[in-house]
Amino acid sequence: MNLEEYFARTGYKGSLEKQDLETLTDIFQHHIRAVPFENLSIHCGEKITLEFEHVYNKIVRRKRGGWCMENNQLLGWVLKRLGYDTSFLGAYVFNPHQNAYATIMTHLLVKVVIDGKAYIVDGGFGVSYQMWQPMELVSGKDQPQAPGVFRFTEKNAIWYLEKMRRKQYIPNQNFSNSDLLEKKECRKVYMFSLEPRTVEEFRFQCTYLQTSPDSLFTKKSICTLQTTDGFRALIGWTLTETTYNYKENMDLVEFITLEDEEVEKTLKEKFNVTLDRKLVPINVKGFYTI
Repeated sequence: MNLEEYFARTGYKGSLEKQDLETLTDIFQHHIRAVPFENLSIHCGEKITLEFEHVYNKIVRRKRGGWCMENNQLLGWVLKRLGYDTSFLGAYVFNPHQNAYATIMTHLLVKVVIDGKAYIVDGGFGVSYQMWQPMELVSGKDQPQAPGVFRFTEKNAIWYLEKMRRKQYIPNQNFSNSDLLEKKECRKVYMFSLEPRTVEEFRFQCTYLQTSPDSLFTKKSICTLQTTDGFRALIGWTLTETTYNYKENMDLVEFITLEDEEVEKTLKEKFNVTLDRKLVPINVKGFYTI
């Protein structure tokens, strides 16, 4: 397991000597545009484990993606090896259908401190809520990025992340009321404290999320990847391609429904993902938004 192999995977060719914000942002953007956020293992008979060697082999050598506990664990390892001041945090994800935050800590993210300033680096959320730049950990400040405007607010030592999106142009009106579309222009994403966490603290959650019938991840087969101007997502049989700022204050959201025989070909062509086992796509309605 080495940094050169990881950077060959993401295509990053910049500095390995500087521990500044510009370098961090460049490394981060190469990661989110090369490594998908995906849970396909659950739907092709594989088990997701948090042992770092397994995560490394899966993402770097097998050229797969992963969910937050895999993507951000790998990112945290890379940044620590480069000399960044890093720690893991744990978040509670907002469920828009229940209008409440989860009661268990399921989301792993990375905090990085540079010159006394703290930043959140999260390469494991996917779709339109995937930040494109490290976010300064400051309360009440709008932080505009290509995906939209992100903002942290802090109350009683608990931090909250929310995102404001643009209007959406959907050429295929058959999908204008799709439950895959985010209806609110301002959306809560997750909440967290600054208490340092370890990967060990996520072992129960890792098992729960891939086995519970109440888990989003057992109800949806998901693969999403950020691009240079937006992101693409394959959820079940529905392929979505989003272009940010297609027109002024408007994102273009294009939908295509795939046939069974098109799914694995699309994974290869659009996400550079080749599976070792047969995928069984699934998309239970009412549980996911982009």
